[in-house]
Amino acid sequence: MDHERKNRPLTSRHLLGLEGLAAEEIKTILDASEAMKEILDRPIKKVPTLRGVTVVNLFFEASTRTRISFELAEKRLSADLVNFTKIGSSVSKGETLLDTARNIEAMRVEVVVIRHQSPGAPGFLADRLHSVVINAGDGAHEHPTQALLDMLTLRQKFGDLKGLRVAILGDISHSRVAMSNVYGLKAMGAEVMLCGPPTLMPRNIDALGVKVSYKVDEAIAWADALNVLRLQLERQQSALLPSLREYALTFGITLQRLGKAKRTPVILHPGPINRGVEIESAVADSDASVILDQVTNGVAVRMAVLVLLSAPEVLM
Repeated sequence: MDHERKNRPLTSRHLLGLEGLAAEEIKTILDASEAMKEILDRPIKKVPTLRGVTVVNLFFEASTRTRISFELAEKRLSADLVNFTKIGSSVSKGETLLDTARNIEAMRVEVVVIRHQSPGAPGFLADRLHSVVINAGDGAHEHPTQALLDMLTLRQKFGDLKGLRVAILGDISHSRVAMSNVYGLKAMGAEVMLCGPPTLMPRNIDALGVKVSYKVDEAIAWADALNVLRLQLERQQSALLPSLREYALTFGITLQRLGKAKRTPVILHPGPINRGVEIESAVADSDASVILDQVTNGVAVRMAVLVLLSAPEVLM
């Protein structure tokens, strides 16, 4: 691939996050995702767009939706893919992230999709490798493709993101999904509210330029859409909540709680769902929920990102 190609639809040859990404670039990705979704609706869901391109999925953290979504996207585009997991690899023998990536790149890999527990790991590789690097989630930093699929789902539901009121609820401080959504939604002109317990709010919340609430009923009444986050218990280093039961009672999204609002907001959730904790099963499975639409859109978004960064001439 010619990484010096001019007139690229995206200014960067990597996708490391949505912070600083212009609205026009986000729109380009969302528009391309719509085109990819048309492919997924065909009887034969495979195109030769990335034939001859090799993609490695470097997943140092457990994942279901994101990993499978990227794999499906790569297969639908006819790319050659290699899956890497930390367990059973040389990393378990002490090999560094950079040595692992450089050895894989030496096998003539053009695209590296990485999920890592350390914030900044994708950027670290992007500065040192010739391959295109796509961030599939790095610690509590960013998860750009998740936010893009969330925005695609909202755009399909509401038609436009400008002026849309989106409340992001739950474990904000440990969520990479929340940060990418804040950056992306604000760039597209949406209004954003962060809602959750004070102990799960980031320290720099005032610098984010968003509304803040510690009352879930207030967020529900304000929002057109509610993005309900999973409690990141594996990232919490201390007891930040009295109990899961108390969290469910205070911040859990239930039909009873939604029934108090004048209108029911659209419900999103990045998954996996802790049913009965952050969201009631009846809500997750209700007509207000677009959770399964998010999963479907995840494949289309990841196809679009792969094409835009690997074969942009196809969409120009």
